[in-house]
Amino acid sequence: MLITKVIGNIGTEEEIAGKQTEWIELDWEELSKRILRKETDQGTDVALSLKQQEDDHDHHDDHGHDHDDHDHHDDHDHHHEHQPLQYGDILFEDDSRRIAVRTKMEPVIVISPKNMTEMGKTAFELGNRHTPALIEENEVIVRADHTLNKLLDEVGVAYETTERRFKQPFKYRGHSH
Repeated sequence: MLITKVIGNIGTEEEIAGKQTEWIELDWEELSKRILRKETDQGTDVALSLKQQEDDHDHHDDHGHDHDDHDHHDDHDHHHEHQPLQYGDILFEDDSRRIAVRTKMEPVIVISPKNMTEMGKTAFELGNRHTPALIEENEVIVRADHTLNKLLDEVGVAYETTERRFKQPFKYRGHSH
């Protein structure tokens, strides 16, 4: 099955009545690719060859156009940062099934600081090592890395190694260089 464009996003409807959802599980690096060959969890072979959207000016193409005229369109494009694929994007849909993209489960360390001191030390140590972290309500999530265990033990903060599936790429929230 050849897919050339994303037709929508499932948003919060991960299950839909009367229709099977097949998932293509990708890692973060794969979400930024336009050409992929993957099987869904039900064994459907999918060849992805996504056409460029409004972000052509970031890439060289062989038509030699001058792209300055549409540098302004992509402000409204929901595919931020020119990432062709996002969690929940629907690649195919008919009366009986749809095929959507999601991220793979990743091994992570979920850190649960008890107070401001533990939070501060944890954030400082992780930042010092440039470890990408997601900071949620009362936990800090980092990709599993056995060298962090010793560090967290020294900080004295509670943590557990588990698996999670992420909807956003793993990087610091709230600032970009």
